[in-house]
Amino acid sequence: MHGRPRKAPTTEEQEASAIKASKLRSLQSQFLQLHHNKIYTKEALDVSAKLLESNPEYYTAWNYRKLAVQHNLNLPEADNNEESIKSILDEELRLVENALKRNFKSYGAWHHRKWVLSKGHSSTDKELLLLGKFQKADARNFHAWNYRRFVTALKNIPDEKELEYTTERIYDNFSNYSAWHNRSVLLSHLLKEKAKGYSPKDNVFTEEYEFVRNALFTDPDDQSGWFYHLWLLDQTVKLETLVSSWPPHGCNLSLPMDGSFGDCSFSPFTSLQSNTRTLPLILYFSEVVENICSSTVEVECESIVSNELVWRSLSGDETASTHAWLTDLNFPEEHANSLKAYQVKVSLARSQGIFSSTGVHHGNSSHIAFTVSISPYRSEHVDLKNEEKISWNDESFCTHEAQFLESVLANLFHIERTKGDEKVVDYQWNVTTVDNEIAYYRELLATMNCKIGKLTLARLLMAHDTLMSYTGTSHRNFSHHTEILQLYDDLKKMDPAHFHYYQDEYSLVLLKQIISNQDLLLKHCCKYRDPSSPKINNFCLRLNDLSLSRIGSMEKLLWVQVLDLSNNQLQSLEGLEVMQLLTCLNVSHNKLCSFTALEPLRMLRSLKVLDISYNEIGAHSIDTRRYLCSSPLNHKSGGDWKAEEPEMPWDKVADNWEVYTIFKDLNLIQLDVIGNAVSDDKIKLLLIKLLPSLKWLDGEIADN
Repeated sequence: MHGRPRKAPTTEEQEASAIKASKLRSLQSQFLQLHHNKIYTKEALDVSAKLLESNPEYYTAWNYRKLAVQHNLNLPEADNNEESIKSILDEELRLVENALKRNFKSYGAWHHRKWVLSKGHSSTDKELLLLGKFQKADARNFHAWNYRRFVTALKNIPDEKELEYTTERIYDNFSNYSAWHNRSVLLSHLLKEKAKGYSPKDNVFTEEYEFVRNALFTDPDDQSGWFYHLWLLDQTVKLETLVSSWPPHGCNLSLPMDGSFGDCSFSPFTSLQSNTRTLPLILYFSEVVENICSSTVEVECESIVSNELVWRSLSGDETASTHAWLTDLNFPEEHANSLKAYQVKVSLARSQGIFSSTGVHHGNSSHIAFTVSISPYRSEHVDLKNEEKISWNDESFCTHEAQFLESVLANLFHIERTKGDEKVVDYQWNVTTVDNEIAYYRELLATMNCKIGKLTLARLLMAHDTLMSYTGTSHRNFSHHTEILQLYDDLKKMDPAHFHYYQDEYSLVLLKQIISNQDLLLKHCCKYRDPSSPKINNFCLRLNDLSLSRIGSMEKLLWVQVLDLSNNQLQSLEGLEVMQLLTCLNVSHNKLCSFTALEPLRMLRSLKVLDISYNEIGAHSIDTRRYLCSSPLNHKSGGDWKAEEPEMPWDKVADNWEVYTIFKDLNLIQLDVIGNAVSDDKIKLLLIKLLPSLKWLDGEIADN
């Protein structure tokens, strides 16, 4: 454990261990009999105490002690008798102390001590002295540090004083992970409360950067300070702001009612495939935020009542905190027979209601304005099921005219932020601080080949580019993507044990490089060769053959309706759930190992064409992701889930419930699963039953 090889026990040690185990089993059997019979006499408590002093990790015995304490406190002799109550609780504290001497990293013992002190009848005076003994034995014992935070809160010890304590411990040994962590916790509290001497935070963080730098330059191979530096960098770059939206600011969108793309099918910003009068509105924030609702976001549009809009988080795990939020704009029917243009304005003022997962409130006011033109209904409505299948071969795509692409992408990521009368957000300190840190760590790497130094430099360069994007500076003038990619290439060679982590980071940077640079993005934008097909938008983003192991930069892909991610190394589709316009997706020839890896696609109700062929679905005997996907057989689904679809082959669903969960709400007309270990006739039959709209399955007409 922790890199320390285990030593094989000697014969004498094995015999002693066997004798000890026999005695412990006998004691445990005696204890369980007392516990089951709810016997809480002094003799019974002595048995449990002896057991816990021998084995502090026996959680059942700690729970028994709690029940015994409650029982004894309810006895008549303890009623309103402070001395009797104190005696009962002090005995528990004594037992915990003895157990911690046996194992001072026992979760159960530390938790029991917290529980006793929470009763409010015990003195906390000796607790810090006791902690001092344990922290002297192991200064990095996180159990002791966690308990210290609990005790200081009970004793109302100021965070400022505790911060001084962490400084002392770090000076004693700057390899103290727990002290660095406690420092970040304390500083977060002090900054949030704007304590005296800790505002503005720029001054505080400047001093902290210098403090941790002294430790890092003293011993660059010690990782504890690097983790604290990473926390500081995260605080420097973390700016709760709206970074993108769909529809984007300033666009004029056409919404044809016949299910086609109308006359402007080439541009993803002028036409959206639809046969309803509903338009998705997506807001994407730089950080995970909560409480996006009608009271924090105002939508102004004729015939739409803002306070009746329902906002939903676009999160794969359906949590209340996420980067992307969605609502549906429903336009009225009264103009169904004539062209009607609607002006839409979305406003996010400086709101105390929108806040990040760390409790920081949304700081920027933002305004988005766009126009939606809804075409009248046509008698010749397009039936997508009558269209031919979509081909993902290279021959099916060609490049767009450069002039057209430049005009389409010119204002791709533009979003207007109005600042009102309040102070304009200034990123100058953030940029200057990161620039200084980059210079320091370039200097360090010039003298030594330090892998964690290279990793930190890569993160600093990425942070710099992110901050500059907030300021609106052109990427062409400042991007460090090429240097960052080289750093991750170096790290993959230097540290092969963490190759996959570096490959994931490399993939994220490569995607950001492509998507953030208009010239590079143009090379990946293609046109589907069949302009007569109304089934898909002819504008396709092809990110195939890039060796991507992870996808990111989703805030800049909200506009994509046709996406090719084939021939990469993806094991997950996490992030795609925010691409609500996606109608066609190709993820063939990747490393998806289970149907549960497709779970983000459950939220893509516009998806019509999906290619998951030639992956590794079903090839692994143990699917560690399978139970991350909720089974329809659990209690949350209710008891009538079979009755809703009586023709479903439920015997097959029981064995392949993840297939049912992923596909049951999709409206696919074309699906390819060939080349996977599970693509047998039984799965295909189940998919046909689940997808009544399906016309093409593995290139052939879907037929029962």
